[in-house]
Amino acid sequence: MNRHLSRVIIMQTLYEWDFRPESNVDEIKQRNIDNYQEDADIDFINSTIKNVIENVDEADKLIVKAAPEWPLEQISTVDKTILRIAVYEILHSTEVPPKVAINEAVELGKTFGSENSSKFINGVLGTIYRGSANYNPEDDQKKDNNESIKS
Repeated sequence: MNRHLSRVIIMQTLYEWDFRPESNVDEIKQRNIDNYQEDADIDFINSTIKNVIENVDEADKLIVKAAPEWPLEQISTVDKTILRIAVYEILHSTEVPPKVAINEAVELGKTFGSENSSKFINGVLGTIYRGSANYNPEDDQKKDNNESIKS
């Protein structure tokens, strides 16, 4: 199963749903799945979309708190959608490690967002992760050690 492709489908579905919340999210999702004939993880897609929608208010509050200089309505819909998916994964998913969720979100930002999306997404998610119950300080130490090796 291709999780990256699955996240692309999730992101595209939730992006469209954000513009048309009255529409049937299952129809949007199926259209996006049908566009890709590759090996998408349907259970992962269904579960993530359902849970992101159920937790959208919590995610939005955390995004606003982590990026106070950016009111939610000023964040691009692509970035906001990517952030919502990753916030759900960081806080609630038992099958996706937080660092993987952040890395995947940054990659989606590079692919679908603007020039600065990946840095913005990384910063917001890093702040949210460090403030969460799932935070592991060793993750920062690993990052620091890797950076010192590179320099």
